[in-house]
Amino acid sequence: MPFDSDIPTPPLVSLLHRKQTAHINDKLKDVNLSSGLYPLLIKSYKNEGISQEELADALHVNESTVTRNLDKLEKKGLIIRTPKKRKKIISVTPEGAEIAKKVMHIDEKWDLNLKSSLTNEEYENFRKLLIKICEDLK
Repeated sequence: MPFDSDIPTPPLVSLLHRKQTAHINDKLKDVNLSSGLYPLLIKSYKNEGISQEELADALHVNESTVTRNLDKLEKKGLIIRTPKKRKKIISVTPEGAEIAKKVMHIDEKWDLNLKSSLTNEEYENFRKLLIKICEDLK
């Protein structure tokens, strides 16, 4: 069913988010990882030795949310937190690394699906505009 041309932007953004969340949750049910946890795992995997504070800043979420979600990842055996001076440094376990790679592959496929209805230029502009909007919302 086509969308009305006068539909407000928030429902469109929400729909895109809900569809991606459902897709990720479905693809990750075999490893018992939710869409709320995987960004932390991927960022930690790509940035070995990142601190909790740096993780919160990079993902634009508060530190208490990061702490709570890192607790879950640690209980699943996907990360290890090591105290270093006044920070906790995040290391991804071998099992966490395998799951991070799987999730990155799922994300790549999702992006390919998004790109299929856009030209490369439209897709790049779409990403740039989303980033600009998010940065301006601070």
